[in-house]
Amino acid sequence: MILRGFQLLSLACAVALLAADGQPASAQEKDVLKNLNLPDISNYAPPHGDKSLALGTHGDVTLSAQLMDKGADITRGIVWRVFKPEPGSDGKLPMVASAHGGTAVFTLEPGSYLVHASYGRAGATKRITVGREAKRESLVLDAGGLELDAVLAGGQRIPPGKLRFSIYEGNAEAGGERALIVPNVKPNTVVRLNAGTYHVVSTYGATNAVVRSDIRVEAGKLTEATVEHHAAEVTMKLVREDGGEAIADTSWSVLNGAGDPVKEAVGAYAPMVLAEGQYTVIAKNRDRIYQKDFAVEAGKNTEVEVIASEASAIDPDEGAD
Repeated sequence: MILRGFQLLSLACAVALLAADGQPASAQEKDVLKNLNLPDISNYAPPHGDKSLALGTHGDVTLSAQLMDKGADITRGIVWRVFKPEPGSDGKLPMVASAHGGTAVFTLEPGSYLVHASYGRAGATKRITVGREAKRESLVLDAGGLELDAVLAGGQRIPPGKLRFSIYEGNAEAGGERALIVPNVKPNTVVRLNAGTYHVVSTYGATNAVVRSDIRVEAGKLTEATVEHHAAEVTMKLVREDGGEAIADTSWSVLNGAGDPVKEAVGAYAPMVLAEGQYTVIAKNRDRIYQKDFAVEAGKNTEVEVIASEASAIDPDEGAD
């Protein structure tokens, strides 16, 4: 902010010096102004009026933020935005300044402003009044951190690449839906959130291994939560005999114990993560359909072989239902 203001002030001084003799700027002087390389200031509103900073018509305000009341100042990771409180012609609040980092100093015209500080997914807004005298304002975010992980029954680790979390609002809406706050969170990632209770959905793989839980985040604290999945990795293959080679160009359908479709796949192998329970797998190769019942035990990765024999074959019309 200070550096940008200094560069703008330097430009104003340059213009004043070039025109100090009362004569129009020469072609050479115009080229000097045209070739000045100023940084992008698209995040800042253009100046209003013809008041000069040198006349003392602006005031400095120092903004700081804390996670909790009487906590230490946050030193990095804050996005500051300063708005005028009256909506513009487009119905939005005009943003007059912004900054990134920790404590920030803004030079603003006297008046009323709305200041918003965001820290990850946590945020707070405060109305401030700026005068000609320097002042300091503080925002309490009432926020903490949430770090999520998951294991299999018995404490067995889950490959991080197969594990994802989604964080929702704690309170469901009238229709039972919850507002999604943060999707696709990797394990052991700290997410900054306002204090409160959140609904967390942990997904292992991409099928039906899902665990839901409500977790509370406290201001000024890092909440570490680990959920337990009752699931396993299963690989299916169609073979002509026990331990035989997988038959290519096979279509797979997996049904749960109630007969509802769970997963479909195509290929010689059908790897997937399934929740603990009873299943039926149907394999189709060319004009033949085969099926097999199997069970998934938590934490026990396994390979399910479907034997391409008359004993496992089913009527094509039945398999298509």
